[in-house]
Amino acid sequence: MRNFILFLCACFSSISYAQETLSDLLKKYNSESIPYISVQELAMPKTEAILLDAREINEYKTSHLKNAIHVGHDKFDIKTVKTQITDKSTKIVVYCSLGIRSEDVAEKLKKGGYTNVFNLFGGIFEWKNNDFSVYNSEGETENVHAFSKDWSQWLLKGNKIYD
Repeated sequence: MRNFILFLCACFSSISYAQETLSDLLKKYNSESIPYISVQELAMPKTEAILLDAREINEYKTSHLKNAIHVGHDKFDIKTVKTQITDKSTKIVVYCSLGIRSEDVAEKLKKGGYTNVFNLFGGIFEWKNNDFSVYNSEGETENVHAFSKDWSQWLLKGNKIYD
């Protein structure tokens, strides 16, 4: 009986230890060279910013934040951004699924001279998890591109779309 209780304790402690938080995940993949903005702060009416979606086009077409501009990640071109956002002090919030690819794009923006760049903490997943609306070409939708089965564990609300 004693061995069984020790076994159960070991199982529960390993399960609780293995649970990773979103903060832990982002610390693992990001250098944190770009400041985060929370979904709550971004959703506040007084927050004015240009939103850049750093996901790939199929993800963006599934859904995106309202008025977001698709810039992609793999083929991101700062020259295109420079023609659209000429004032380098403009507040820019870059997002992706969770906030990993968006940090890469935000770093390129900073190197390109943009001075007011933020990474959306938790990306579109955290946005949707907090019951904020997402949109596609037809209007508001519950669909969110889940990126992969592994990453989809972080999307708790909405319809997970894979392709």
